[in-house]
This record gives sequence, structure tokens and C-alpha cells, in this order.
Amino acid sequence: MTDRLSLSPDAARQLATTTKTVPQMRGITPRYLLRALPWVDVESGVYRVNRRRTYVLGDDRISTHTDSGSARVVPGDLREIPYLREADDALLGELADAFTEVTFEAGQVLAQEGDPADRLWVLVQGRAEKRVTGRYGDEALLEVIGDGQYFDLEAWTRSEPMPYRVQALTPGTALCAERSALARLVDRDEGLRDAVEAYSTGDGVVPGSEVPVDLTSGHIGEPDLPGTYVDYEDTPREYHMTLAQTVLRVHTRVADLYNGPIDQTRAQSNLTIAALRERQEAALLNHPSFGLFNNVGPGQRVQTRTGAPTPDDLDELLAKVWKQPGYFLAHPRAIAAFGRECTRRGVPPVTDSRFGSPLLTWRGVPLLPSDKVRFSGGPGVGTTEILLMRMGEAEQGVVGLRPSSVPDEAEPGLSMRNMGVDNKGITSYLMTAYFNTAVLVEDAIAVLQNVEVSKYHDYS
Repeated sequence: MTDRLSLSPDAARQLATTTKTVPQMRGITPRYLLRALPWVDVESGVYRVNRRRTYVLGDDRISTHTDSGSARVVPGDLREIPYLREADDALLGELADAFTEVTFEAGQVLAQEGDPADRLWVLVQGRAEKRVTGRYGDEALLEVIGDGQYFDLEAWTRSEPMPYRVQALTPGTALCAERSALARLVDRDEGLRDAVEAYSTGDGVVPGSEVPVDLTSGHIGEPDLPGTYVDYEDTPREYHMTLAQTVLRVHTRVADLYNGPIDQTRAQSNLTIAALRERQEAALLNHPSFGLFNNVGPGQRVQTRTGAPTPDDLDELLAKVWKQPGYFLAHPRAIAAFGRECTRRGVPPVTDSRFGSPLLTWRGVPLLPSDKVRFSGGPGVGTTEILLMRMGEAEQGVVGLRPSSVPDEAEPGLSMRNMGVDNKGITSYLMTAYFNTAVLVEDAIAVLQNVEVSKYHDYS
């Protein structure tokens, strides 16, 4: 017998009704990309992007790999050079073997303006800057180049002087091919000789530019009017629906007996849908075929000048996507690093409210955080990337793609199809999210690469 004068809380709790939450999941994020994308409902499952014809342009990257501790050019990737597109594998292999590895230190001049361009440089690792003497004798920074980029193809091919100076910003490694290696192949292979000659005598054609429309203007005299037409690409790119998919299983006993106050099937499906949407956002960013980071066009990649993302770096991105830029998209750690650089310079970015959340902006363009943005090299000392996008079909920007309708649709583009009950009494639901994304014009997207996020400052 105790001295208690009233019913104990523990005993009373057995008669009380517990207030419960719906199941929570740490892996759910705001998924700003899915909310910011203008979605196009695709009727037939295929979305074709028709573009005006452009002059042939290779990528601005040549891939390398490590063989027995030494860097080597991937022979097939030399087809990114316009006049090597039709070259056979043996020729590409011979040219790849002509590259030799060199190392350089920060501050070292790799090529001097006006010197003979006797070597083609491919940066394996490291950053360098191209500088040219300006009109009034001062130096002008053309661009910062990094891993996989090469210089200077035109001068090397045509045996012309280097049009700019290249100086290393960091220590690194490069692969170099002598001009004589190309000359030997040209002398031996007639097809390559014709391709190089056509490239060298381009008559002012800028690779990657659109085939011009002939026009005239003015109001003096009676000039003959040119005839013209707008030429289209012969094989426009088509985007097919991809998917994220799983089978959700719910035992009928659970659904029958333990369905209140929370609907078990609904709770299970809601969390599964959230997981599918998380996978969808990751694929839209990083898929090797259609992911936005892997569809940045030549000339739309920017290298950080000092590693940390600075206001100058984001301004360079805005210069690439200057026609109605919509959103930056970056890892939260990259946004934090950008904030530190702004604080250091005394130019704190403005905060704006979008999608119900306060977001940093730069030049009025919001920075959307996403933990799906990839890191290279490791979380502590690795590098990441920052994307800038123009959005929407009307602006010839980036759009999301989804089916106009699917059977058993639970959300737009996502179906939950009952597959029946098996002999164990388990109901199965096929959960499928259909989606894709398309970049309508190359200048709708740009990326800042080699962004370091571990740089801190002493503000005292």
C-alpha cells in the first residue's frame, strides 16, 4: 500500500488518447528545382527540340585517364576537335600517343602571347588564365580555364602565333602534343588533310554560331534584295520520358486493422512519392544523358578565379545567361561559401522570399539550394558547381517534361497502380514517376566549375 492520494500519471496515460504526427522523413528536401521548372505536358512521351542549324562545334573538353600512374588522352574524345570527327580509331590513337605529360607551378607562364603555337595543351588538373594585351597596352583577362580544357586549337592547327598569354593559377598537370605530330598525320591521311584545310580556311565562320539569314537594311537607292531562308538541324534532339520506379507493399491486415486515425496506405504512399521526387530531382541535375550539369554547351562553362565562389564569378555566369536569367542553383555549402565571400567584400547579398522561404539573391536572381548538386573529390576538400538557368518555353530556356496524363495518377506525371493482393495478403502498388528536362537553346544554361567551399576568413 502506497501513500499516493490520487491516480498516478502512468496509469492515467493508459486511458488517454495520444496525439500523433504523420510519419516524418529526414530525406525530404524543398526540391526547389522541381518547383521552379516550368513543366511542359508531353502528349506522346517524346519532346523534340527543333533548332536553327549551327556550324559544327566540338566540346571544349578532352577527357583524360590515368594509365600506370601517368595521364593519357582518351583517343575517342579527340573527336571533339571539329576536323577529327570522321577520323578513324587508329589515327586518333596515334595522335593520343603523341601527348606527353608536363607539370607546372602556380604563376608559371605556359604560353606567351605572340610566340609560335607549337604545342596543343590539355589541362588534366589545375587552373590557368588567358590574358591578352588590351587596346591601350594594359592586360585584359579573357577567361579562366580548368580540367579538361585545351588551348589554343586554332593557332596550333594553323601554325599561327599564340593570340594570348596563359599563366597557371594553381599547380597542376597538362598533356601537350607537338605541332609536328599533327603535320605527320596530315601528310599521310588525305581525308584528315582536307578536313584540316576546311577548318583552317573557315572564311570567318565561327564554330557554334548559327547559319546566317541574309538581310539588307537602309533607305538609300534601290539595292537588290537578298534571297534567304532559315535552315534547320537535320536531326533535332528528342527527349523521351525517363522514370523513377518502385513497388510499394502494404499488408492487408495493417490496412484493415491499423488504419486510424492515420491512413496507413496513404502514409506509406506519401513517403514513397517524396522519395521518388527526390530521385527525380537528382536525375534532372546529374543524369549522364539529360542531366542539366551534363548538358552545358561549349563556351558556357566558367572557372572560378580563386576557388571560392565570388561575386565576380557569379557575374561571369550572368554574362553567359544574360537574357532573362531565372535562377542560380547550388549546393547549400556553396551558397554559404558565396555568402562568406560577399561578407568579406562588404557586399552582402539581398534576401528575397521565394516558394515561402527566404533565399539569397545576387543581382536580383535567387540562389536555390539543393543537396543533389554533386561534389568532386570529397565533402571536406572537394569542389562543386553552380548552375544558372533561364526558364520556360517562351524564353527559350530550360523546361521540365512530364506526361500530360497517366493512368492511376496520384500526382502530375506520377502513377500509383494497384497490382493486386498476393497469397500472403500483401497489396502491391507500382509507383512510377515519369519525367525529363530539356535545354531549348544552348545559352539558356551556364555553370561555374571547380567551386571550393572550405575557404573561411578572419573578419576580426
